[in-house]
Amino acid sequence: MPEPDPGIRAAVEGELALLDPRTGRSPERVEALLHPDFHEFGASGRHWDRAGIIALLTEAEAGDRPAATTGMRGVRLAPDLVHLVYDTELDGRLAHRSSLWRRTDGAWRLYFHQATPFGPPTR
Repeated sequence: MPEPDPGIRAAVEGELALLDPRTGRSPERVEALLHPDFHEFGASGRHWDRAGIIALLTEAEAGDRPAATTGMRGVRLAPDLVHLVYDTELDGRLAHRSSLWRRTDGAWRLYFHQATPFGPPTR
């Protein structure tokens, strides 16, 4: 069996850390995971920049639980670029998610994220 791609593994670990509200208790940890040019189109439709998302994550209540993730998979697009896609569910809200992770100065950091809400499957 081939060895898992270390860039994809690092991106998945970083993504899961950012989804965990405990990470928000450490602004330094959040800052370390976000690329200096980070931006996001959130499920709310809002465009977030790095400072805004750091403030949001670090102000989250400590009792918050992480979103449930399914189907996370990644592909390396270039030597220093990984694309992740997955779905989340939190309090009945579903979202398709897409992230780009860039290796900068030897560290994998989240460069871009987009969340698109969707409803439960219809029959």
